[in-house]
Amino acid sequence: MKCFVFSFIVSFALLVASVPLSAHHGNAAYDATKEVTLTGVVTDWIVANPHSLLKFDATDDKGNVVHWVVESGAASANQARGVRLTKQLLKPGDKVTVTMMVAKNGQPVGRIHRLVLPDGRLMVNDLP
Repeated sequence: MKCFVFSFIVSFALLVASVPLSAHHGNAAYDATKEVTLTGVVTDWIVANPHSLLKFDATDDKGNVVHWVVESGAASANQARGVRLTKQLLKPGDKVTVTMMVAKNGQPVGRIHRLVLPDGRLMVNDLP
């Protein structure tokens, strides 16, 4: 019985330790050779770990509204660099300028490199 309990505890510990590793991802989906800068209007701002998400609408070259979803670095990492990612930082209707790496597949998703906040402050994410 002790062997079974010990095996169960070890198995459970290994499983729990592996979840964060499988949940994390790299930048392989993004084109690291090109940055795109867009100005748009915030529709949602989700502060979370491992990445906060900014949803915003921007107008493309043809005048169509494109709904973007871009991720920042980890909230805890940004806070460690002095950038406080709070729920109050952005609200729907705020105008922002986002410089980002975009998805290789052409979808309107990206990874934030620089974000100019409505008050003019600059948030910078470290990119690999």
